[in-house]
Amino acid sequence: MGKRIIQQRRGRGTHTYKVSKRAFRYKLQYPKNLEGEGTVVKLFNSSAHSAPLAKVAYAKGSFYLPAFKGMIEGQKISFSGKEIKKGNIMKIKDIPVKTKIHNIESKPGDGGAFIKTGGNSAVVNRIVEDDVFILMPSKKEKKFNSNCRAVIGVVAGAGRLDKPVVKAGKKFYIKKAKSKLWPRTSAVKMNAIDHPFGSGRAKNPKSKIAKRNAPPGRKVGLLRPRRTGKKK
Repeated sequence: MGKRIIQQRRGRGTHTYKVSKRAFRYKLQYPKNLEGEGTVVKLFNSSAHSAPLAKVAYAKGSFYLPAFKGMIEGQKISFSGKEIKKGNIMKIKDIPVKTKIHNIESKPGDGGAFIKTGGNSAVVNRIVEDDVFILMPSKKEKKFNSNCRAVIGVVAGAGRLDKPVVKAGKKFYIKKAKSKLWPRTSAVKMNAIDHPFGSGRAKNPKSKIAKRNAPPGRKVGLLRPRRTGKKK
């Protein structure tokens, strides 16, 4: 009788594969109705995030954000002004073209969904009527509603990947903090009992496209891809 493959084991949530809830207790979103200004109360590290976090207090309470490059404790942040200043939260229709921004809302009022990792930023590329086109870090342009909000500036924590990890032990603790499976074993190098791509000499995998109704143990590889093969 075969074993459960890794995807199934992780989904069951055993002690080996358990997410540290404490690391993910900070919700990085700003409230829907923000007016006036807030103050950066505290800057701190979070093992679950690649950037330092900031606690911002305002009239109705407080919320958490990824810190921007150059942020200091006690700094004032404007929520409803028109001033282009690092850390200010503004609607993207009011932000000039070529301005670097981060923590962009996917739809108006959701509190920020895009660009939150250390050292990252997007650029306001062009404004066409009610749509704002933003150049993402992937160099692809994405269309947003003009009423979506964003934070001016670049996320702090750049250079995180510049220094090599060097030791496997250090990599182990980095992955453990985020509850990531490491080291990863290539599926084609496994035994047939451990993975649908297992067995076979060298790298000779079976079909990588999983069926739409495949069970969890078979849903591996490409899950309903739009296309396969190398782009010409």
